[in-house]
Amino acid sequence: MALQSKNKIDPNFSLSSMTDMVFLLLIFFMLTASFVTPSGLPVSLPSSKASNIEIQKVSVTITKDLQFFVNDKKTPENSMEEALKAALAGGQDGAVILHVDESVPVKYVTKVGGIATSLKAKVSIATKPE
Repeated sequence: MALQSKNKIDPNFSLSSMTDMVFLLLIFFMLTASFVTPSGLPVSLPSSKASNIEIQKVSVTITKDLQFFVNDKKTPENSMEEALKAALAGGQDGAVILHVDESVPVKYVTKVGGIATSLKAKVSIATKPE
């Protein structure tokens, strides 16, 4: 007498729902990740209490030995206006982020900020949070 059970259990396990969850988590972490691109130049940023994250459009870096960089490309101080004009003309929305070493005198910061403002750009200074 052959007895058979009515409920057959399938021994195969489907991983499709688990892969869906992994891809959803991957998309979530990619979208919520910070979009700030750190500058590769050695600059010791000053600290401040209020620090907003801003999407970087045009980056101007001034190192402690007074070297000027526009978007990580070395630029002489006397041709800063032409370099900023060329960087802002590429369809950017006019935001300039200043990465200035904390030992740089203020006159260089105001000079570059004045040039960017004369080109109708919004100027922000990058800082590190306290």
